Amino acid sequence: MNKKKLLKILFQKPDVILFIVTLALCACGLTLIQSASQTPMRDGIVQGVAMVMGLIVTTVLTWIDYDYFRALWPFAAGASAFFLVLVLLIGIGGEEVGTTGWISLGPVSLQPSELAKIGFIITFSCHLNHVRARVSEFKHFMLLMLHFGAYAGLVLLQPDFGTAMVFAVIALGMLFIAGLDWRYFLAMGILLPITAVGGYFFLLKDYQKKRIFTFLNPESDPTGSGYHVLQSKIAIGSGQLTGNGYKNGPITQNGLLPAAKTDFVFGALGEEFGFFACILLLFLLFFMIWRVFHAAMNAKDSFGELLCVGVGAMLSFHVIENVGMCIGLLPVTGIPLPLISHGGSNVLATMMALGIVQSVVVHRRVVHFQ
Repeated sequence: MNKKKLLKILFQKPDVILFIVTLALCACGLTLIQSASQTPMRDGIVQGVAMVMGLIVTTVLTWIDYDYFRALWPFAAGASAFFLVLVLLIGIGGEEVGTTGWISLGPVSLQPSELAKIGFIITFSCHLNHVRARVSEFKHFMLLMLHFGAYAGLVLLQPDFGTAMVFAVIALGMLFIAGLDWRYFLAMGILLPITAVGGYFFLLKDYQKKRIFTFLNPESDPTGSGYHVLQSKIAIGSGQLTGNGYKNGPITQNGLLPAAKTDFVFGALGEEFGFFACILLLFLLFFMIWRVFHAAMNAKDSFGELLCVGVGAMLSFHVIENVGMCIGLLPVTGIPLPLISHGGSNVLATMMALGIVQSVVVHRRVVHFQ
């Protein structure tokens, strides 16, 4: 990169507001983890290190022209496939978390499906951008579905239905923006119930079927599969408007709220900080998502637009699903709350995604020098 091109990049402005909101959410996440965790020192260090690494990655990606990702898509696809296959062979986890989707790295673990989301956003954006003018042609639509199916299929083998749903939402959001004919969406809407019924009888395990019944009626098994949701709802309700105070939530502090630092961190927030804090956190999360879609609307080209839409769709689903399951409106899927839930893989993936968005913002126009 010559000096003239470097100056052009440095004179561009990233989305400072998005960066500030990202830092604020990271601070909220660390604060909640310190309260909700039974091992606050260890979990705080792991989360803090992941956030620092994520900020470094975000900064680097911000100043890299996102157009280079067009050339890197084979690497993104290959790395995603390698780790998604590797986790099928040596993955750890179990029924208690619903998937064997982690690779042990000594004191910490890596969840490849989180990073594969970024790989999918890059490769699907490249593919869709290449055929955008012909996206409604049946041949190209089927190739796009095969592209999506390769990722989703490997994730389903773990099995991780929640993350597979994330891939589906990303694909649908990008296809919608690309102008896919509405008849394809209608056909997918008709096929979805048929596929869901088939998946229920032939793919879901007993504990996963139980989760569906629990979602419909958690009181039917209050000490078993319905326990998580009921405890989360009780915790949020007990916090009322202003909460019980930091580290003063009896349900969270006594270990009665399962996965309080991960999947049900929103429940811990409601118990200790109350309804107003929940609304404030949701405002920050959706404001972050709005800035991502704002970047999509102002991108200089179709590829940048698709990248941002993919990131926005991913973050939107994470927030809606996580909060929905914590208050009993959506099934429990194990989807983390971005930048809030404990988990280094999700933090790194989220920060990488935001770095890509910042790159689109920085390179949306050209500064000319004499």
